[in-house]
Amino acid sequence: MKISIDALLVLDAIDRKGSFAAAAHELHRVPSAMTYTVQKLEEDLDALLFDRRGHRAKLTPAGRELLNEGRHILRATGELESRVKRVATGWEAELRIAYDDIIPERAILSVAREFYLQQCGTRLRITAEILEGSWDALASGRADLAVGAPGDVPPGGGYATHPLGAVDWLFAVAPGHPLADAAEALSPDTLLAHRAVVVADSSRNLPPRSVGLLSGQDTLTVHNMAAKLLAQQMGLGVGHLPRAMAEREAAAGRMVIKKTTGGRQSSQLYLAWRGGRAHKAGKALTWWIKRLEEKNWLGQAMA
Repeated sequence: MKISIDALLVLDAIDRKGSFAAAAHELHRVPSAMTYTVQKLEEDLDALLFDRRGHRAKLTPAGRELLNEGRHILRATGELESRVKRVATGWEAELRIAYDDIIPERAILSVAREFYLQQCGTRLRITAEILEGSWDALASGRADLAVGAPGDVPPGGGYATHPLGAVDWLFAVAPGHPLADAAEALSPDTLLAHRAVVVADSSRNLPPRSVGLLSGQDTLTVHNMAAKLLAQQMGLGVGHLPRAMAEREAAAGRMVIKKTTGGRQSSQLYLAWRGGRAHKAGKALTWWIKRLEEKNWLGQAMA
């Protein structure tokens, strides 16, 4: 390779300092070494990189193009060195977090903001999942931590879990929907005549789940909880919403909460990660686990 990291460092220093001598002083080298590096690079590339006329070393158009692109390489190299050092001290290069879509993304991002204050350099990759999707992301290796994974732990073992708490559900319809003025409690036969809005399970490998549906009921399937709420507000269908969301929308006059016979059971949510000796938690994962295990975190997040 004709272009080396060292040569890029030399070009960068000369451009910033304005002379070979000043750049040599910054890099703790003799000026002749700087001159040799530039001349060798110019010979290898068969291109003039510096206009040496005048008192200040000035890049030619070819030299400017090389340095502009080279600085991206220098930054990437510096970041790589830092990540290697952090990994050596126990901080992961990247932490992948999958959270269930019923948890407000603001709550997850607020914790991310706290995490960045640690200045550990670990990159975060955060994705939203639906129903079995969080467990699937953990099982398939797409995530290191699942936040709010619902229901029973999938078979096969190998997971460490911490119960975050339960989410209650309320049946809600738009104010203009026919069920808004219907007598309570709404029976299954009454509900069966109306379209339900459901969120598609995002699981790729584990068997998908459906919750709160009646056999034979017409459905509108959407991709996340925000779309489900909007569809119900528009009167396109009915369905259950997390208690905090339903009560907030009802207080604003955008939804009407209705009682149903039987109702929908609460959803137990878990914090989950791969456990055992083969999956020793790094410092970033440990930080997130400790933070999310704090008392009533889920309640605060859903409020």
